[in-house]
Amino acid sequence: MAPQTETGGTGLGHRSVTMTRTHKGTYLVTNVRGGVMSVGGGGESADFTPVELFLTAMAACSATDVDFITSRIAEPVQFDVTSEGEKVRDGAENHLTDIEVTFRVRFPQGQAGDRARERLPRAIEQTRDRLCTVSRTVQRGAPIDMHEA
Repeated sequence: MAPQTETGGTGLGHRSVTMTRTHKGTYLVTNVRGGVMSVGGGGESADFTPVELFLTAMAACSATDVDFITSRIAEPVQFDVTSEGEKVRDGAENHLTDIEVTFRVRFPQGQAGDRARERLPRAIEQTRDRLCTVSRTVQRGAPIDMHEA
């Protein structure tokens, strides 16, 4: 892939992260804006595993869409999202099945809260069907090129 200008944020354009091994199975991930987090591949530490990060990415992407759509109408009093799936091995390959993203969103009483509650199901449909880059990529399937530099 040819070098491209990093855009960051939520707009269109190239994205990347860099991972550096800190010790066996643990890596420091850095984005172009300087954000840093530790990732643990084995699940023995409190660090997020790659599968947990995948589920987090799907939940965060969808939550951001739904939040931006509904909070214009009313500020939620509760906004929780659970992303889950079953890690399985079919033959020789590992993957997730039965992936679910569940929203628990509550709005205040009153006219604005009522409007936001009415808008919530459509916002969830929009993130699932059109807006969330992460879940749309999974649903569509995308080729992944892995190579040595």
